[in-house]
Amino acid sequence: QVQLVESGGGLVQPGGSLRLSCEVSGSRDFSIRDAGWYRQAPGNPRKWVATFTSKGTSMYADSVKGRFTISRDNAKTMLYLQMNSLEPEDTAVYYCFVLGPTTVFWGQGTQVTVSS
Repeated sequence: QVQLVESGGGLVQPGGSLRLSCEVSGSRDFSIRDAGWYRQAPGNPRKWVATFTSKGTSMYADSVKGRFTISRDNAKTMLYLQMNSLEPEDTAVYYCFVLGPTTVFWGQGTQVTVSS
């Protein structure tokens, strides 16, 4: 069974940085699966943040482009999200995902709070 566990969230001041990690277990073919991050702010729907495809392409939502960097380590089955120049509007629960052949696997989320 595929399991995803996020870590690295926390409280940071505006302009600060955080690096989120997502450990993927139980996946024998992680390297050929697209994976990425969504986030959900209170009272809002879950929104896409970034994807790192199995072909090595990274894509970003306009709201984070130039500030966030997604990466992955297929050998360690890890996914990362480096977040710089954080803004209060980035406050949300961040979820990692992996696209399986017939379903989407999700982590439990990690809280990121940007506040002075």
